[in-house]
Amino acid sequence: MKPARGLRLRVLNRRANAWILAHPLEFALQCVRAFRANQGLLLAGAVAYYALLSIVPFLMLVVVALSHFIDQAELLQTLQRYLEWLVPGQSRSITAEVAHFLENRDLITWVLGITMLFFSSLAFTVLENAMCVIFIHRVAIRRRHFLVSAILPYCYILALGAGVLLVTLVAGTLQVMGTESVQFLGYRWSLGGVSGVLLYLLGLAGEILVLSSIYLVMPVGRLSWSHALIGGVTAALLWEIARHVLVWYFSTLSQVNVVYGSMTTAIV
Repeated sequence: MKPARGLRLRVLNRRANAWILAHPLEFALQCVRAFRANQGLLLAGAVAYYALLSIVPFLMLVVVALSHFIDQAELLQTLQRYLEWLVPGQSRSITAEVAHFLENRDLITWVLGITMLFFSSLAFTVLENAMCVIFIHRVAIRRRHFLVSAILPYCYILALGAGVLLVTLVAGTLQVMGTESVQFLGYRWSLGGVSGVLLYLLGLAGEILVLSSIYLVMPVGRLSWSHALIGGVTAALLWEIARHVLVWYFSTLSQVNVVYGSMTTAIV
């Protein structure tokens, strides 16, 4: 029964992919209609709000934990570089808050640590709830156990902490490589450009992996790796386009600082 079901799903997937390639505009319109039907803007706003609420305590906990193994300055430099991907234009202020917290980390109590851990998990909890709304047909068939839903955000925190550790180590190696040069046939080529490209690709690969894992784990039920990877790549590319547009807009056209003054950082 299972092999027959798997074969049927593969056939349906091929037909769906063929239809999407043949009718890309109609597929895009269907996505827009489904986005509106699922209250996509409301869900996106909720996820974004809780993500901003969670990012600072999450980074503080991660930096405090990893500073026992990695140089603090190197860790903050890596965070600032890749935070620019997530919150364009605001990475310096967030990194400054994290650095200030590190200077006073001796004042952390167990109560404060648990509170920060709870707020760090809120973004993943809301994201799971948003996925349940989008994939309501799966929830109607099979509901996830409440213990799994309770533990899942903290598993993501551990996984992202390990990811930050790995990215910091690799980024440090690439930065050292960027200071070197290659000499061949009397010509010398600096590796700075190669290092910059590899640092960008490292961040993009990490972004794709995180988004793919969200598509794979957050919805109730099973999703194939290929579909999760397609979703992760698509979301990462769309976010890259949006990020560059936002950076260009706020650096050239936006007058939000004139309108909101000291509240600009919070609003943006």
